[in-house]
Amino acid sequence: GVNVEQSPSALSLQEGTSSTLRCNFSTTVDNVQWFRQNPGGSLINLFVIVSDTKQNGRLNGTVNSKELYSTLLITASQLEDSATYLCAVRHSAPR
Repeated sequence: GVNVEQSPSALSLQEGTSSTLRCNFSTTVDNVQWFRQNPGGSLINLFVIVSDTKQNGRLNGTVNSKELYSTLLITASQLEDSATYLCAVRHSAPR
């Protein structure tokens, strides 16, 4: 399995400012997925990142496969960005 650790665990932002969430993993992965969960809502898949960067509106995701982490940058934050953000990784075990 892969150990995955997110930081920070909670974040408060001023509207209009930017912030970065980070997800560290213990081994190389095939891709990273970032999800958003609104209070009481279901999971929304923001993007799947295989390499480099992906963008979804004001959200930017990156993967650094050498240093084994992914980031989610929220730019120009708005009130509606309030949610739980989760990362998941896909790792294919060597056959």
